[in-house]
Amino acid sequence: MPNTPSSSLLWRDVCVFDGLQVLPTPMAVQVRAGRIVALTPMAAFTDAQAIGYREVGCGGVMTPGLVDCHTHLVFAGSRAEEFEQRLEGASYADIARAGGGILSTVRATRAASEEQLLAQALPRLQALLADGVTSVEIKSGYGLNLADELKMLRVARRLGETLPVRVVTTLLGAHALPPEFTDDADGYIALVCNEMIPAAAAEGLADAVDVFCEHIAFSPAQCERVFQAAQRHGLGIKVHAEQLSNQGASALGARYGALSADHIEFLDEAGVQAMAAAGTVATLLPGAFHTLRETQLPPIALLRRHGVPMALASDANPGTSPICFPTLLLNLACTLFRLTPREALAGMTAHAAQALGLPELGRIAVGAPADLCLWAIQQPAELAYAVQPGRLRQRVFNGIISHPSGVSAHEC
Repeated sequence: MPNTPSSSLLWRDVCVFDGLQVLPTPMAVQVRAGRIVALTPMAAFTDAQAIGYREVGCGGVMTPGLVDCHTHLVFAGSRAEEFEQRLEGASYADIARAGGGILSTVRATRAASEEQLLAQALPRLQALLADGVTSVEIKSGYGLNLADELKMLRVARRLGETLPVRVVTTLLGAHALPPEFTDDADGYIALVCNEMIPAAAAEGLADAVDVFCEHIAFSPAQCERVFQAAQRHGLGIKVHAEQLSNQGASALGARYGALSADHIEFLDEAGVQAMAAAGTVATLLPGAFHTLRETQLPPIALLRRHGVPMALASDANPGTSPICFPTLLLNLACTLFRLTPREALAGMTAHAAQALGLPELGRIAVGAPADLCLWAIQQPAELAYAVQPGRLRQRVFNGIISHPSGVSAHEC
């Protein structure tokens, strides 16, 4: 039977993490036409229910396809030298003020063609897919002018057409101040609001808009102008918030219904309460925390106390999180931030999908899209416990197995 979206597929005797919790008994999972159509405890599953289905797996752990809800995958160049500078004592802010950091990537990205950017981004995205990602957000932010920001977004869309993955795009025009607008941040924000956002929306290139609200980037007042422009054009709102200092950006984003506030190491209780009231997701980025050797921990206890969902993402980017290994991030979230393995896995499935405004993703439930991963492990906690490639037995995207099994269904 060909592996097409109309294929009817069956997995037996799998331990299921449904995006929020581990189901209490081994399950049979059935998929038809790209959707999950049945979840049945094995004790109640009969041979008659298997008629018309192709059995493709047995045993192991099944999770939703992983959702990486914050990446900067499209860029040119390398910033390995900055890694050395930080080891020698330079701070992220020091490097940025000296013309490095984001602006060094801007120069390389502006000089690259669409085809060159696509060729460089493909291996990064392929690495995510090989470790279980089925949905990914890709931001712009290394063009910092109209033509190059749109160029980046077009490449991001092409990545989703080239590989079996769902790509969500975010316009991050307000990422840094480009050199041609030195000492004129308000003028640059006007360009973002009056030209970039309308053009990206008109061409269908962006699903959301993001800003970097920080003392080395843009002020809360400037970010608010971007939020207002995003709302006028029907685009979602996200915010890089409280990474290096507390600017009140998370609370500001929450007032505008932000999908997520990301980084949030310096977030205070007032910001947490604002996010809880607005339903804004807290996106944790332990890769950047690790790479920058940060010591200010995000307020995990406050987020738990106020019931703010915690998403988890790679922040894959050239400067502060050159990591395209999602299950490593599960481990870092647990070891650095003291998340439980269940919280970390929910953070890269159900809560990450919520951070993208796509709550039907990141779940294993009847009617949900059949984006699934089957892992060669015994319990879900092993994904966070061990840093080990090669555990992905099957990756299913929209009901199609895109990563071969190599494991016989008769191993049960």
